[in-house]
Amino acid sequence: MIKRLWPIVRKEYLHLVRDPRSLALMFLLPVMMLVLFGYAVSFDVRNIPTAVYDQSRSAASRGLVGKFLNSGYFRLAENLTSDRQFADRLDRGAVRVIINVPNDFDKKIAAGQTADLQILVDGADPTYASSALSYIGGIVQAYQQGLTRARLPIDLKTRVWYNETLRSINFFVPGLIVVILMQMSATLTSLTIVSEKEQGTLEALVVSPVRKNELMLGKIVPYVLVAFFDIIIVTLLGVFLFGVPLKGNFFFMLVSSFVFLTGAMSLGLLISNVARTGQEAMQASILATMLPGILLSGFVFPIENMPWIIQGLSYLIPARYYLSIVRSIFLKGTGLAYLWPDFLMMLALSVILLAASVRRFRKRLE
Repeated sequence: MIKRLWPIVRKEYLHLVRDPRSLALMFLLPVMMLVLFGYAVSFDVRNIPTAVYDQSRSAASRGLVGKFLNSGYFRLAENLTSDRQFADRLDRGAVRVIINVPNDFDKKIAAGQTADLQILVDGADPTYASSALSYIGGIVQAYQQGLTRARLPIDLKTRVWYNETLRSINFFVPGLIVVILMQMSATLTSLTIVSEKEQGTLEALVVSPVRKNELMLGKIVPYVLVAFFDIIIVTLLGVFLFGVPLKGNFFFMLVSSFVFLTGAMSLGLLISNVARTGQEAMQASILATMLPGILLSGFVFPIENMPWIIQGLSYLIPARYYLSIVRSIFLKGTGLAYLWPDFLMMLALSVILLAASVRRFRKRLE
């Protein structure tokens, strides 16, 4: 088997090395996508443009406004002089938040009474508005507790495990690694068989003594080996460029990546067997990897919130299990003892996809 497999592996390796576009796609594309999405995709909202209408102009109101502006989440864009300016500023998008402090704010605070405070939030972007409202609630609560002299009935102490700083980038970077590797792997191998058809070299493979399973393995092995360098590169970028902690066993991550890449590239081979042209194969691979990888893997949207039919479909997506493994290795430091169900499901899907690609290939000309 090795004697028949090695020429296929060598042929694919030489083809890959002599094709600068494929090499650029394999090495530069993951880096560019990780850097681009790593900086662009984030739920951490900071420097929200804020207008202040302080009618009280007192120490109490300045202390409250100062808590907002010193938090890092809100940035003073303008001091307003009239409530008639509210609609204009929000309509133009000049500000996202308006803090309106009434003129009797300090008097009611000094008297121990409930003081009114109006905060207007631009809700055109729900994600942006939800983050702003969350920050506002926390700042106002902290300010109120600072004014309370009596002992509070509940001494609440909370602690966040694994992602202590609640940085969304720690959540997104492992997911980006999964999505990028899945799309890149399937896209590259989706061109292997169909390129043989277009170049007229498929006849040589058909008449050769190489078996179908050996041919499929020979097509996958070089890309899997090269993809390991991508895994190392994007992991180093995630750790050193974005500051994402890597708490788990990197060797277990490499083993899991090998299984996942085998499945992703088998999917590409299956598409390549079915497609008639390279353009058709590229389009099919993008549809088969990008959309499921983002929508059904838990990368952005929690699977538990999806309809039960969509949840059922997500069990057929290898990226779902690989994403769970990668995030747990990065943030929790867990290993095979806890992640074996995801690992076995990912292994089973990879074997099924490889077997399907072997079965679909016909060693005869049609």
